[in-house]
Parts: sequence; C-alpha cells; structure tokens
Amino acid sequence: MGNSSYQQSEIVEHAVTSIDIQIQTLQFLKASVQETSFKNAIQNILEMNGRLVVTGIGKTAIIAQKMVATFNSTGTPSLFMLAADAVHGDLGMVQSGDLVICISKSGNSPEIKALIPLIKSRNIKVFGMTANTDSFLALNADEVLHTPVEKEACPNNLAPTSSTTSQLVLGDALAVTLIHLRRFGKSDFAQHHPGGALGKKLYLTLQDLIKPEAPAVTPNTEMKEVILEISKNRQGAVAVLESNKVVGIVTDGDIRRMLESDNNWMQLKAKDIMGTQPKEMSSNALAFDAFQIMEQHSITQILVVDNSSYKGMVHLHDILKEGIF
Repeated sequence: MGNSSYQQSEIVEHAVTSIDIQIQTLQFLKASVQETSFKNAIQNILEMNGRLVVTGIGKTAIIAQKMVATFNSTGTPSLFMLAADAVHGDLGMVQSGDLVICISKSGNSPEIKALIPLIKSRNIKVFGMTANTDSFLALNADEVLHTPVEKEACPNNLAPTSSTTSQLVLGDALAVTLIHLRRFGKSDFAQHHPGGALGKKLYLTLQDLIKPEAPAVTPNTEMKEVILEISKNRQGAVAVLESNKVVGIVTDGDIRRMLESDNNWMQLKAKDIMGTQPKEMSSNALAFDAFQIMEQHSITQILVVDNSSYKGMVHLHDILKEGIF
C-alpha cells in the first residue's frame, strides 16, 4: 500500500493532475463532436421510430445507465441493456425501429464482439462509442462516436477515469443537443418529473400554498387591529385592501420601524405605514419562481392576486417546508 506519510501539497497536486488530464481528454472530445458521425447520430435518433437502447460492460455499463436516465427524462425513450446479459436473453428487449448505442473504450471486449453481430443481424442500427477507431466495434458500427483518450487519469493508466468522463460528457452532449432540437421545455420536463423536490419545483403553484383565510385589513384599520391581524395569521404581514384590490402591505418590519420612530403609534392607521408596491403573483405561478423573487428583493411574502382580486398570501416558510430546496 506504500508509505502513509504525505504532504498536504501532495494531495492537491495529485487531484489537480487528475483534473488536468481529464480536461485535456475533454478537449479531444470537443474536436471529435464536430465530426460528421455525431451529427448523423443525432439525426438518426430524431428520426427513429423506437427507443434508444444503450449498452455497455463494467464501468461503461454505469455510464450507459446514467445516459438512459438522462435521455428518458428529456424526451428520448431509452432502455439500458447490460452487454453480458444481452446474449442470455436480454437481447429480446431490442425491437424493430430501435437504435443501439454500444459503449466500449477498447471496442474489442468479448461481450461486444458477441453482441454486435446479433444486433446487426436484426437490421438494427448500432452506434459505437469508443476510443479505438480500429476496434471491432468501430469497424462494425453504423456510426462511430469517437471518445479519444490519450491516457487515463489513473497513475497506472488502468482504472477507467478519463475514458468514462469522456463517455459521460458525450452522452450529455447527445441529450442536450436533442433537448435543443426538440424544443423540449420546462413543461415537457415537468411531465417526466412529477415526484420529489424536482417535481415540486416544476408543479407546485401558489394556489397549492395559500391558506383559506387571507390576512387583510383596510387602509383605515387602526394600528391595534393591524397588529392583531398580523399576529393571528402568522404570515409576518397583512395585505391592505380597498374593494378587495391590493393597495398596500404592512409587514412586521413596518411595525417595528413604526414603534421605534413614533410614540403616538396607537393613533396611526394602516395607510400611514403601509408599503404601496407589494410584490404580487398569480395563483398559478410556480412556488419556485416566487421563491426566486423573494430572494431577489429580500422579502418574505408574496401576495397572490388574480385579475386584480386578492386571493391570499404565501410566506417564504410555506415554500421551504415543501422541501423544494
């Protein structure tokens, strides 16, 4: 295992060297995607009638699984197939109209050599993602997605590091290009991510968060009642309405400043201290967008208003407790 003594600078040096090697690998990849084969691959994926089947072995199988997850969530129906299992029955998942991406650094592993002819015999296109353009995979693929690797970041040049980074980034480049070309937007993305924090970012609206009793007073409401209304609703603020239209807001910050500056505060009314430009959003606005506005303006409440009619108030804490962040 070697000597356990080391210098702190040595730790950083090894890490930076690893990153530099992989950055250089990505520079090679950047040149590679400008080749015709990448453009042809994208065109074929856009035109396919079936699914994108991604296969690999060992570490490349992990990259393949990540690629499939990204493709599925961004509008390209995909399946993962482990190359070793394909020749033992899993090849049955590949159907007419599908397209196969086979990932292999060497392009010459026994599993790949056994699999490619079987896929090709079914008249199904195969794209080879490989570092070796002279390999069995490259020579038998319909298109070669070249992932050039000069050396692995591993000091022994053995552990897949630079090669898997290149494969991962090329997979993302395929997915992102397809997103752009398909005009795949937020609403499309939301349909594929209904659950968890990500789903809430895309689906949760202010309508889902407003409470039945909307805190409100009139401009002529006396200060004692304003304070009681703020306290009762625990929203840290109260909307000021005329004919159910928002004309202002009184926050607990306004109350504190009033108490510090005016000894005759009991004689004041809501209109005397209210802010006249509260931030408003419609009830169908996303809670995530409301949060960003709150952050941008350093506020903790958003008034919910539809067609000039006040519907309620959403506090920063109402959003945070939903676990969006």
